Parts: sequence; structure tokens; C-alpha cells
Amino acid sequence: MSKTIVIFGFHAIQAQLNSAPEGFVRVLTLDNRNDKRVNQITAQLNQLDINTVKSSKQQLDKLTKNQTHQGVAAEILLPALPNQNELISFVSRLDKIPLILILDSIQDPRNLGACLRSANAAGVDCVVINKDGSAPINALVHKTSAGALNQLKIFQVTNLARTIKALQQENIWVVGLDGSTETSIYQIDLTTPTALIMGAEGTGLRSLTKQSCDQLALIPMQGNIESLNVSVATGISLFEASRQRLG
Repeated sequence: MSKTIVIFGFHAIQAQLNSAPEGFVRVLTLDNRNDKRVNQITAQLNQLDINTVKSSKQQLDKLTKNQTHQGVAAEILLPALPNQNELISFVSRLDKIPLILILDSIQDPRNLGACLRSANAAGVDCVVINKDGSAPINALVHKTSAGALNQLKIFQVTNLARTIKALQQENIWVVGLDGSTETSIYQIDLTTPTALIMGAEGTGLRSLTKQSCDQLALIPMQGNIESLNVSVATGISLFEASRQRLG
């Protein structure tokens, strides 16, 4: 079932306009703002016949829960995310060597959005998230992803271990990022059909997820910190795969 979320700020509205303008339900702009920036985006909205209304600051503050909205907010429609069956069908039809990102229970919406942004930039074919334990797709995820949310193919599954097995049956090599191993991500051939799995903030991969992987890898570090933020680790790992494939 589709749901609606509220996004706000010029960057978020423009990203939605660029990627999925059909998703707008309505756009609200501050009634006493009449500068070049708001006029430009209003003109784009009007050209696409998107419902736009003037609103007071109090209305916008209430709609955005007092977050910084820059005088513009929108209600957008999020389609229901496809499931495991649709994921396997999608992967089986790919005409290129798959690169898949699996996010195991990422609970911070900012981290989830940042992971999606890196996935889009690194050229992944799709992202898989688990239904229970993962942050919901909301305005903060949309904002942090900088529009990547609308550009990516995202699948939501109920049983991650079962999904991993289904991907392995499609000859996808599943690599989990885990600090307890001695194998560096830089030692692994990521030019073959690959799914990279990133674990939750703090706890990392769940035990069943870890057991389901074909291989575990770490990102070698030289400083005195124990681990990287999951979105940073995701970016490093995906761009290593991208580097190998481009090279």
C-alpha cells in the first residue's frame, strides 16, 4: 500500500521534481515569500500542473514539525516497496554484472539516507532493506538521500537470511562487512556478481545474517577508532567495487 510523507526545503522539492514529479500530492509555499527562488520552483510546479497552495508560517511549521523548511514543503506519495520475489525477478533479468547493497537493520534514518546516496553514486543496481528492524522511509531519509531515494530500485524483505539464500541461487556472491575477520575488502574480487551487506549501527551484522554470507571482509583502519559510521563504511565498500569494475 502506498503512503505519503512530507518533505521540505528547496533541495528536497527540486530532487523530487527532477526524479519523480508524478509523486507530488500537493506543495505548500510561504504566503509572504515572493523571491526568485520560490518563483522559479513555483513556475516548474505550475508547468507540470502540480497542486500548489500558499500557506502561513504556522501551517508550514506544524506540517514539518518545526523543522527548517525554507518556506516550502510538499506531501508526496511513496509507492509500496517491492518484495523478495520481485527482487529475484529483477536480478535474473539484469543484463550486466549485478552489484547489490543489502542493509541489515539500519535504524538511523540519516544513516539510511546517506547509504542510499552512496549507493546511487556508486552505481548499484538495487538496494535491499529488511522490513522489521530497519528505519522507515520517511522525510529524513528522503532529505539525507539527496534525491537518491527516487533514483534507486529498493526492495523490502521480511526474512533477510532467506533473501540471501535466494540471491546465492542466482550466483550472487554475498560479502558481509564485519570487523572480526582478517580479510580486507581490498583483497576481494568485487567484479563478479556481488551483494555487499552492511550491518546496523553499533551492533553490526546480526548473527544469522553473518552466517548466511559467503565471505566476510573488513575495512582496514590505521587510527585508534574501532569502527566507522555505517554510511561511511558503505561508501568506502561500494566505491571499492566501483573502482575494481571501472578499472
